[in-house]
Amino acid sequence: MILGKTAKAFTLVEMLLVLMIIGILAAFAVPHMAGQGEKARRAAARADIDSYLATALDMYELDNGRYPTSEQGLRALIEAPAAAPVPRDWNGPYLKKKRIPKDPWGNDYVYASPGARNAGDYDLSSSGRDGVESTDDVANWETEREGL
Repeated sequence: MILGKTAKAFTLVEMLLVLMIIGILAAFAVPHMAGQGEKARRAAARADIDSYLATALDMYELDNGRYPTSEQGLRALIEAPAAAPVPRDWNGPYLKKKRIPKDPWGNDYVYASPGARNAGDYDLSSSGRDGVESTDDVANWETEREGL
């Protein structure tokens, strides 16, 4: 079919102009969006530490009069500990999904009780993206929330 004089189509110049505008908009948007995934992972780790795991640990403490020891670890939230001190009133599992969650980077949360930074309580942290203790950690002893 041959296009007549009344047919309308985009010219090559018009299409290149539209592509150039889209490229300019993308050049502004992409740098602004970079780093949002890491910020979301930090927020998810913060929610696990301050809410999900903290609530389960507090329920364990209410039932048993103490937090699980470092040796018992977070596993005490899903199965009754066999290591001393064995809780007499364990009413678990205390985690809804009946599994110990990993942090958003796929690492285990670090738990210690009694805590070195929270005396008489527990320390709970995520080692962050690098998986080792460093400045990118998310922990329950932090006072500054880094914009969260």
